[in-house]
Amino acid sequence: MRSSKQRRYWTLFSGLVLVLSTLCHGEICGPGIDIGNDIGNFKRLENCTVIEGYLQILLIGDKNSNNQEVFRTLSFPKLTMITDYLLLFRVSGLESLSTLFPNLAVIRGRNLFYNCALVIFELTSLKDIGLYNLRNITRGAIRIEKNPELCYLDSVDWSLILDAELNNFIDGNKQSKECGNVCPGIMEDNSQCTRCWTSNHCQKVCRCGQRACTDSGQCCHPQCLGSCSVPDSDRACAACQNYNHEGRCVEDCPPGTYKFEGWRCITRDFCSKVHLPDYDRFVIHAGECISDCPPGFTRDESHGVSVSMLCTACDGPCDKICDEKVIDSVDAAQSLKGCTVIKGNLHINIRRGTNIASELENFLGLIKTVTGYIKIRSSHTLTSLSFLKSLRYIHGEELWDNTYAFAALDNQHLQLLWDWSQHNLTISEGKLYFRLNPKLCMSEIRKMWAKTGIKDNFVERDFRNNGDRASCGTKILKFTSNNTRSNQIKLMWESYRPSDSRDLVNFIVYYKEAPFQNITEFDGQDSCGSDSWDMVNVDLPDEKILNPGVVLSTLKPWTQYAIFVKAVTLIVEDRDRDKDRLHLGPQSEVVYIRTKPSAPSMPVDIRAYANSSSKLVVRWAPPLAPNGNNTYYVLRWKQQGEDRELYQHNYCSKELKIPVRVSATGLTDTEDTKPTYHETGGRDKTPCCPCPKTEEDLKRIEDDIYYRKAFENFLHNAIFTPRPPDRRRRDLFGVANVTSIHTLLAGHWNLTEGNFSDDEPPRREFSFLERKVKERHIEITGLQPFTVYRIDLHACNEEVRHCSAAAFVFSRTKAAEKADDIPGSVTWEGQEDSVFLKWPEPDKPNGLIMLYEIQYRLGTEPEKHECVSRQHYRKHKGVKLSNLGPGNYSVRVRATSLAGNGSWTEPIAFSVHQLEQSSYDPVMFIAILPALLLIAGLVVFGYTWMNKNRNNDRLGNGVLYASVNPEYFSAAEMYVPDEWEVEREKITMCRELGQGSFGMVYEGIAKGVVKDEPETRVAIKTVNESASLHERIEFLNEASVMKEFNCHHVVRLLGVVSQGQPTLVIMELMTRGDLKSYLRSLRSVENTSSLPLPPLKKMIQMAGEIADGMAYLNANKFVHRDLAARNCMVAEDFTVKIGDFGMTRDIYETDYYRKGGKGLLPVRWMSPESLKDGVFTTNSDVWSFGVVLWEIATLAEQPYQGMSNEQVLRFVMEGGLLDKPDNCPDMLFELMRMCWQYNPKMRPSFLEIISSIKEDLEAGFKETSFFYSEENKPPDTEELDMENVGTMENVPLEPSSSLQPLAPSISPPQQCTAAAQSCSTPSSPPSSPSSTDKHPLPTSAANGPSMVLRGPFEEGQPYAHMNGGRKNDRALPLPQSSAC
Repeated sequence: MRSSKQRRYWTLFSGLVLVLSTLCHGEICGPGIDIGNDIGNFKRLENCTVIEGYLQILLIGDKNSNNQEVFRTLSFPKLTMITDYLLLFRVSGLESLSTLFPNLAVIRGRNLFYNCALVIFELTSLKDIGLYNLRNITRGAIRIEKNPELCYLDSVDWSLILDAELNNFIDGNKQSKECGNVCPGIMEDNSQCTRCWTSNHCQKVCRCGQRACTDSGQCCHPQCLGSCSVPDSDRACAACQNYNHEGRCVEDCPPGTYKFEGWRCITRDFCSKVHLPDYDRFVIHAGECISDCPPGFTRDESHGVSVSMLCTACDGPCDKICDEKVIDSVDAAQSLKGCTVIKGNLHINIRRGTNIASELENFLGLIKTVTGYIKIRSSHTLTSLSFLKSLRYIHGEELWDNTYAFAALDNQHLQLLWDWSQHNLTISEGKLYFRLNPKLCMSEIRKMWAKTGIKDNFVERDFRNNGDRASCGTKILKFTSNNTRSNQIKLMWESYRPSDSRDLVNFIVYYKEAPFQNITEFDGQDSCGSDSWDMVNVDLPDEKILNPGVVLSTLKPWTQYAIFVKAVTLIVEDRDRDKDRLHLGPQSEVVYIRTKPSAPSMPVDIRAYANSSSKLVVRWAPPLAPNGNNTYYVLRWKQQGEDRELYQHNYCSKELKIPVRVSATGLTDTEDTKPTYHETGGRDKTPCCPCPKTEEDLKRIEDDIYYRKAFENFLHNAIFTPRPPDRRRRDLFGVANVTSIHTLLAGHWNLTEGNFSDDEPPRREFSFLERKVKERHIEITGLQPFTVYRIDLHACNEEVRHCSAAAFVFSRTKAAEKADDIPGSVTWEGQEDSVFLKWPEPDKPNGLIMLYEIQYRLGTEPEKHECVSRQHYRKHKGVKLSNLGPGNYSVRVRATSLAGNGSWTEPIAFSVHQLEQSSYDPVMFIAILPALLLIAGLVVFGYTWMNKNRNNDRLGNGVLYASVNPEYFSAAEMYVPDEWEVEREKITMCRELGQGSFGMVYEGIAKGVVKDEPETRVAIKTVNESASLHERIEFLNEASVMKEFNCHHVVRLLGVVSQGQPTLVIMELMTRGDLKSYLRSLRSVENTSSLPLPPLKKMIQMAGEIADGMAYLNANKFVHRDLAARNCMVAEDFTVKIGDFGMTRDIYETDYYRKGGKGLLPVRWMSPESLKDGVFTTNSDVWSFGVVLWEIATLAEQPYQGMSNEQVLRFVMEGGLLDKPDNCPDMLFELMRMCWQYNPKMRPSFLEIISSIKEDLEAGFKETSFFYSEENKPPDTEELDMENVGTMENVPLEPSSSLQPLAPSISPPQQCTAAAQSCSTPSSPPSSPSSTDKHPLPTSAANGPSMVLRGPFEEGQPYAHMNGGRKNDRALPLPQSSAC
């Protein structure tokens, strides 16, 4: 079915290409879109407003577990309509369609997928559909099946979207009782709607009858469908009820236009440009432009080409009559496609070509009658006439040479006419003529003479010069043995010895798939044998006594093949001239051999249900491709943890209902799960057996089974398609399609341990259990009560011990009785007017305890109720009952789990006594009061004195570095306005650029912030309105760090607005965004497997600019700690600069890793010493710089792709390095390897890196860089030897404790531009490097770049994302590089 649909869509393609530029500016996409395998293929939808055809999204795996983040940012808001159907199948990581297609309003269902317009099948991550703007599915049903996490199905009223719900099928999704669907406003006691798509989006209900509505509820124009942007306007519709004509919705297409694809009006000229692949134009019939005339009509060719786009009714069954034709090429044959009657003669004269037989069968296979004669001459590519498979009559109204109705002459490879056991042919007038057909045996001519009903006697001498090169009546070769495997057949046949052994050249073995044993050697064969028969040339054996043989490889398992062999010999053509030629000699009969079995395809229709608290029954259907007869099954099951969200909510809240889980019953949606009752007088109502299914029910079940099988067939066709070379297949759940059973059963479903709180237990990893079964059902025993299990089923073959990929299902066991009862007794402790109650937790509850209920009463008063949430109990192990009056109480407790309520405990009694009156002594109070005041005064004085001394110690050493404790807040960090302050009136915000660390970032205009520029385009960072005072000061302090930087390759601060709200920081505008996004924008959409890299010179230029900015920061005693492509910015002129600090922390949060509950760490960019000891130095920045080079070479791929953060941490600490990227220049990779020396002392400095590549940098680099500035003044240095870097030894990493403190006489150098004159002058000249150093370093390197020591991760403070280099208590020098 799918192939026929694809053909129909491709018929539109060439015409659409011609005119698409004139229609809605390319917003109509089609004909049908498949998005599979790679999430990057979604770019095909980027500008689509209407998909004219289907949309299929399928088989997108999530190897690196980052699909969820990608899908959350992926959106196509332009798409409003799909004309056929929407299909989603096995798309990993997709949680909702609300972001993906927020404005999809109409699915027309013009062509359906097995009667369905919306199919959502086996999306394991999907939590809600979320198509909140979907208003109409005009034709077809919905099929939503086997989505284990999908909720918000019952909360959607499908009758508002579909006209009929009879054929809808929603099954195998998350149970509605497990879903806790919450519509918008429910949690705030302000319900906004009763029907909703998600917790944030209501289902829009239109009150305009059959008309559509705007979002605000106003009625649209009657011709609108779905919705509209303006009421009562036929030009503002999301889609049209009938047809779209030049942007207007109309009831019918106006005169001069024609209906097309069921939704729009086109001109005759447009219709004439849309044609089929065989160049047949579309036709116009009944006011519609369609691909061909409808049944009972044929194209009207009576008035010439000008009206050939019209149809005329047939008189009886339609015959397509075509004029006589000379077929001398495939193009000529193409003009006879669909013809059933040839009015005149048929001449076939095809001398060359490939795949001729198949092409001729496609174009001439419907010809039934030829009124004249047939003449086949010099068609050397033909071996058979079976391509004329429908030919039944040759009338002979005109005869060739006035005698012959059929003539075949000079056809060098013609060997077979037709298979006369299956073909009939009548010749009304005329005879047969055969001449010079050297491979056509006389027996074939004799059969045709007898079959066609020619009355004259057959005279053999009239056909003597045929078959002289054929082995007519010669010896038949016989096969002696065969040996088969699943993909091979080994054959041997008897030796053939002609009279002169030198005449035997070789053998040719022909083979093809043969489902049925009715194949002849000439079926679909031309002279090359290239269309349907595969051929293997077999050399003669070295020893003449051995029988020849061959091994046929790359065959399909458990498949029957037709095979025969021919001998190739030499025969003497002219004995006088000793001239000989090749000749096909003896051959074998066609034999049929079946290959051995192999791994089968997946089982289908797997289902499971519970019959007790410890048992599950699993049933399934056999695989569609068993690949053998001895199929057995390997069943594997594993316990699943409960939904992590259940641990986070307080179900004592009145707004939340407890999501009660239900065990699998095995009943389908078509069965009545409720018992029925009979009303009988005086008797109780008793349940009865289910009623027997009616014929309608049975027919529905049969249709459902057919749909499932058809759907599985489609999936196999979609999955098993040819893949590009050197591309490894990725399966759905980590198991290859055909794999060894030992590998299969090893288990690939590991769960990663995540972060968890005290109320949320650690994610437990369960193991798979397995069992081998022969039957198609099994009962699994020994399971935990009321627990979800994942059940994987593999089909295997006994002979080969290989298995298929897994079909899977999730199922829950039944609840166990008394499992939720509280074991032991309730105890209490009294405290004045309150009591603290304690009780033990159930050992093995049914799933998860959600809450506890307390009932207590005083004497005979009414009972009072108290609800204790799971979180409260886990923290306090009980509950405190307060404000109790004196008296005797009784109390009881029960637990509520996912399965429902447990039993109440036995009531216990406790008493609350009357409080005694306490005595009050005013004299004692007066005596104590002075002492308390004195102590308070001493505390205040001591605190003030200590704080003052501490702040004095912390100020003024002039060294910048990252904070060890970035979250600490003190009075010393209060921001004080200075010369950087800008008046708020000079700032104008224009548009949003994105989200920063503290708030939104805007593009804007600033007046007077840059000298000689009245207005400057700037980036404006803001802080959220809800930010605390601490966060606002943190925001300004981060900006204060930038005040001390003034370098061309570091993003500049232009001003601060600290007075009033909101607080603003004015930065240099980097119009091209961060480097990571810029690199990814360079990726090719069409060919993601071979990404186009920027030129080497451009990559070196980027490296030089980044290194220059880092060299400047190093010279200013600043350690970056988070150098990565996401933290570099790209200017309008493509200059790369070190970004402003902290802006990208929230945007790329997935690039960071939280270890042990601490702060976020960029482990994929961190050096080994930073990972081990928390040491961050300029050398660790060099390591990160190497990773940035790797990002540039891969266009911003994720480093260590495929590894988890924990694996990366171990891999790097153990000495692992990134691989060389594809197509990466050697020079660039050698520079990376230099930066990745395990010993930090062996890594080059940033100045040395620039020195090694300075010859490849652009001329403008000298004018703007810190490297060539007066402030740097580097002495002569030896350049890095890129060729000898491989000889460096990895000296063992020295402990950080060996580093020496910074000499007190050393001060940081000045900044790199004239603006640095405001900086303080060093108190003493910088120390020069020792004259004995082998490699003299720049001044800044000699001074010893500063570093910061951090404790191990387990003890360190939360990681701060380059939070402004606040001044700490001390700075330590960096060992000088000795890399060169």
